[in-house]
Amino acid sequence: MKVGYLGPVATFTHTAAVSAFPHDEAVAYASIPDCIMAIEKGRVDVAVVPIENTIEGTVNVTLDYLFHQSSVPIVAEIVVPIAQHVMVHPNNSNTWQSVQKVMSHPQAIAQCHTFLQTELYGVERETTPSTAYAAEWVSKHPDELIAAIAPYMAAETYGLTIVQENAQDIELNQTRFVVLSRHPVTIALPDREEEKTSVSVILPNNMPGALHKVLATFAWRNIDMSKIESRPLKTSLGEYFFLIDLLSDGEAQLVQNALEEIALLGGTTRELGTYHVYRLPVKVK
Repeated sequence: MKVGYLGPVATFTHTAAVSAFPHDEAVAYASIPDCIMAIEKGRVDVAVVPIENTIEGTVNVTLDYLFHQSSVPIVAEIVVPIAQHVMVHPNNSNTWQSVQKVMSHPQAIAQCHTFLQTELYGVERETTPSTAYAAEWVSKHPDELIAAIAPYMAAETYGLTIVQENAQDIELNQTRFVVLSRHPVTIALPDREEEKTSVSVILPNNMPGALHKVLATFAWRNIDMSKIESRPLKTSLGEYFFLIDLLSDGEAQLVQNALEEIALLGGTTRELGTYHVYRLPVKVK
């Protein structure tokens, strides 16, 4: 089985993918859209992509592609506790505070905002497709005064020196990853947790209190929501869809009844997947 992930080797997505599927072939992709389209076009059997972080919130490109481009359901969620480290080429380990540029994925840079403002204020920040991409770039340019923000595994993989551990703004930093597949999968992680159902909803037009009425279909059935978020429909200014995560343990029929009621109200719904949540048991360095 081929498992697509946001690469290259040593990203947090890579860790989530190989932890969940340790005996399968991991295939790296340069961007989240590339990874999602690989599963959509059948080039891989499974895709693992980040969808939300504790500090920076939703990974919007993932959410948009799941709604606008992908028909492949979510079959699992993996929660990874992570730490972001600042690393440089060994040649520059003694002069790292004089770096002229910091490179990383935009989420990682944002997660380390306080450190960058206090310790590397004014230093250029360059976003990259992934954290490991930044680490790999730094390893190949020893003569440039640049640093990468990436996981511990990236420093090991690309021969870099960590000059600041745990540079993220808060200690309990976690990222949610979704697993996409057209077929049931077995996750090689212990103790799956709650069951979720993710749905998208487009509200009925010209109905006062439409969002309240939609949410009421879940509320009066005692279906807990763990998340609700709006994103542009990309049709006209001011038009949105909503992504709603529901805690659906043993409530599958009630969820279906709620979606049917929303349809009767004139809303449009789509189930993105019903799945269990798994957690990596220890922090990924």
